[in-house]
Amino acid sequence: MTARTIIITGASDGIGASAARTLAARGERVVVVGRSAEKTERIAKETGADFFVADFADLSQVRRLAAQLKEQYPRIDVLANNAGGIMGARELTVDGHEKTFQVNHLAPFLLTNELLDVLTASNATVINTSSVANSIFAKFDISDLDAEQGYSTNRAYGNAKLANILFTAELHHRFHAAGISTAAFHPGGVATNFAAESTSPMRLAYKSFLKRFMLTPEQGADTLVWLATAVPGQGWTSGGYYAKRKLSKANKQAYDAALARELWERSAEMVAQDSDRLDPHA
Repeated sequence: MTARTIIITGASDGIGASAARTLAARGERVVVVGRSAEKTERIAKETGADFFVADFADLSQVRRLAAQLKEQYPRIDVLANNAGGIMGARELTVDGHEKTFQVNHLAPFLLTNELLDVLTASNATVINTSSVANSIFAKFDISDLDAEQGYSTNRAYGNAKLANILFTAELHHRFHAAGISTAAFHPGGVATNFAAESTSPMRLAYKSFLKRFMLTPEQGADTLVWLATAVPGQGWTSGGYYAKRKLSKANKQAYDAALARELWERSAEMVAQDSDRLDPHA
């Protein structure tokens, strides 16, 4: 069987790196993307993967990454949008957007849309790493996506993780008939460097004795690997939100189709994309 091409962002550490190791060991053609050139290259050498470096806090780097991927890979079987994280005090990126929202949602939204032609032609699977934080912390205000009002690290992260699920649902709605299958998932509480750069109280758990009770990166990557290897429509249902390989209940706003569509349209404006061009039903 010909190896499939699987692109994993946020693959220099944590569950992204673990998924890359597992999938490469299974004979897949893995492509790893990370912010740190040194760490990403190390994982690439370890797994025999190709690698690219991009900082999702700069959308010009996301566009450059998309162009590089399209040039090198005429077929992409799986795009795993795994890069993300919880940040500190409210900060704007060079693009003028709140950093948590851009890194976790706008950047993967842009990357996916820049690759749409290849993804549809490849009947690809798009996997978005979300979090249970979508249910715990999110207070989603579609008119304040850059969190100008009532900012907190946890709320910003929860909103971004809810956005991942809404994006997953709308991507399914717009492009499943064209060949794309989508899924979002919660990896669980994983003992990684997650939240290391954050001021959120969550960071304390990752530096305390509680870390010993968390999942290993391998355990956290299990659902990602499953979604990347199981057949959509047989192993899992496109458009869903998963945890531990099962459909999971998300924030009630995650099931609002009108909200998902409006988020898509506003996201397209924020990254300067043509929303109608990205809608096969327009």
